[in-house]
Amino acid sequence: MRDAGPWLVAGLGNPGERYARTRHNAGVMVVEALCAQLGARLRKVRLVPLFAAEARHRGEQLLLTAPGSFMNESGPPLASFARRRGVVLDRVIACHDEIDLPLGALRIKRGGSTAGHHGLDSMVRGFRSPDFYRVRLGVGRPRHRDLNVDFLLEPFARSELDAVESLVQGAAEAVLSLVSEGLDAAREGYTRSGVEDP
Repeated sequence: MRDAGPWLVAGLGNPGERYARTRHNAGVMVVEALCAQLGARLRKVRLVPLFAAEARHRGEQLLLTAPGSFMNESGPPLASFARRRGVVLDRVIACHDEIDLPLGALRIKRGGSTAGHHGLDSMVRGFRSPDFYRVRLGVGRPRHRDLNVDFLLEPFARSELDAVESLVQGAAEAVLSLVSEGLDAAREGYTRSGVEDP
């Protein structure tokens, strides 16, 4: 089926310079990488707190988005934008940080639990379904679970930047593979296990 409408790629994160290079914004970094690769530029969307860019990949239309509101409120604006642009649920891809995967790990799936990820929770509320694709970027976890929030809102350490750059680029390629070749091909080509703790 060729023309099933555009794809929506949602990079989850928080807006503003304060959060730009933090672990919680790994999803936004993927959308920024896709914009750079495809020659697109994010612009403010009218009437909803969202930034979006349009691009094409192998004949498919892509709507690349980054939040204009905090992650835990980003789902309803995304769903509203998707409805306006005629995006169906099985063409929605969320790119997000994943604390339960080691740094550098990459997983691609559709649906399932949100594991308490507030951005995914908000998307499930907005779209009234969990059945969208997820590109999960492993950002590692702190030594103690009660430090999770502070850990996610910290910038990556300098020693991690090469692994992060490789992860973000791999996730961007996984998105394009998912769009043009489907879930199985994206999983087979781009799943990676990441950097384990020493």
